[in-house]
Amino acid sequence: MQQHIIVIGAGFGGLSAAIRLAAKGHRVELFEQSDQPGGKAYVIERNGYRFDAGPTVITAPFMFDELWRIAGRRREDYFELRPCYPYYRLFNHQGKHFDYSGNEAALLGEIARFNPADVEGYKRFIASTKPIFEKGFVELAAKPFLHFGDMVRVAPDLVKLKSYISTYQYVSQFIKDDFLRRAFSFHPLFIGGNPFDASSIYAMVHYLEREWGIHYAVGGTGAIVRAMAKLFSDIGGKLHLNTPVQEIIIEGRKAVGVRLKDGKIQRADAIVSNADVAYTYSKLVAPEHRKIFTDRKLRSKKYSMSLVVLYIGTRRRYNDGSLLRHNIIFSERYKGLLHDIFHRKHLAKDFSLYLHIPSIDDSSFAPAGGEAFYVLSPVPNMDGGIDWDRTAKPYRDAIVQFLEDNYMPDLSRNIAVESMVDPRHFANQQNSFLGAAFALEPTLTQSAWFRPHNRSEEFANLYFVGAGTHPGAGLPGVLSSAIIAEELIGAA
Repeated sequence: MQQHIIVIGAGFGGLSAAIRLAAKGHRVELFEQSDQPGGKAYVIERNGYRFDAGPTVITAPFMFDELWRIAGRRREDYFELRPCYPYYRLFNHQGKHFDYSGNEAALLGEIARFNPADVEGYKRFIASTKPIFEKGFVELAAKPFLHFGDMVRVAPDLVKLKSYISTYQYVSQFIKDDFLRRAFSFHPLFIGGNPFDASSIYAMVHYLEREWGIHYAVGGTGAIVRAMAKLFSDIGGKLHLNTPVQEIIIEGRKAVGVRLKDGKIQRADAIVSNADVAYTYSKLVAPEHRKIFTDRKLRSKKYSMSLVVLYIGTRRRYNDGSLLRHNIIFSERYKGLLHDIFHRKHLAKDFSLYLHIPSIDDSSFAPAGGEAFYVLSPVPNMDGGIDWDRTAKPYRDAIVQFLEDNYMPDLSRNIAVESMVDPRHFANQQNSFLGAAFALEPTLTQSAWFRPHNRSEEFANLYFVGAGTHPGAGLPGVLSSAIIAEELIGAA
């Protein structure tokens, strides 16, 4: 039976859910507060330079192919994916690099350069990640955890797979070199987690990357967003930009529609929120309706770190081969720095960086002779009370100076365009609770059944997609949440 479904937020989760529901014949309207779709995957364009503000590492590309297939289209007709090789270039604090790729012979050679004794340990490690991948991704990622019994049923398998230990602890069973332990444990940071706290189930990312590789979209992640918006429109969906939702209308214990910022009321048979879960409950649902997700309950959760991101366009190029599209630069400290970010909520003087330079192999990002890149630094969320009015500029200056001194000569003199975001951006423009860039922190006690459910525990006909619900942040997780929402709505 056709339903009228409203989706709040045109991030990857909202777009994916909207496409799936429209492909099933439902009448779907998607409301986005911004002037373009994408959510955190916003595109910034200035003076001929273009920057992807959101995710840049594309894993599990088959999930996009499947999305187009259920809509009766071909993904290749909308955008192009290309593989990355190597996946990443990782630098230790002394500038020595490690090229991480899916080519086993090349990877074992890289490991041997740092510690030959870890070659055999890595082989055992990667073999051990297959059952974790099969349980954590293949079996559970697209399954809802609505009842405690759902968690009880998988608990023995999770114990068997040692999901109760951290990613770092898990890697350390096989790898002894300090830097190599970092190289094989950093992945939880891509979804807002601390490798010393996040469950070892995230070791499955290594197997996922080996299975399908890492890709990028020609034209950037924004090209994927534009393609998804076009696909949604092509199959009959209606996308409303510059149309913020002010309130989810609750009658009894049921979500029956939304009130837009201009006061108009749109009624619907079901509501899917791609907005931050904590924001959805605390700002879009009146307090008198909430019995479970009270403001106090929301405040008691652990939230991910935030980010400082500098978007920089330069008049010169940095394509001498020393840097790749994806670069990760580790601080001398690892555990201590992560403790400062996640536990002390203290802005340290040192930092680790992710440096993304798409213009190295995609000339559409920058004018001739220029480079367009962003540099990202994990920082505490706003729970730490850091005064960003005072600290943002010095922090920016320290990052630029570090890059200039070590990786990008004469950077400061060659900056043509620049912009910066910090936790205030995620809180105020992205509506992320406490400015947490990845919603809830992915700890074991905030995963699966313990995470806010894909179907609201409070209200009938309210569903969640995106980073804040099961299975969590990262493109495969967000796209999986849309599969779950579509199936729950179909079964309702």
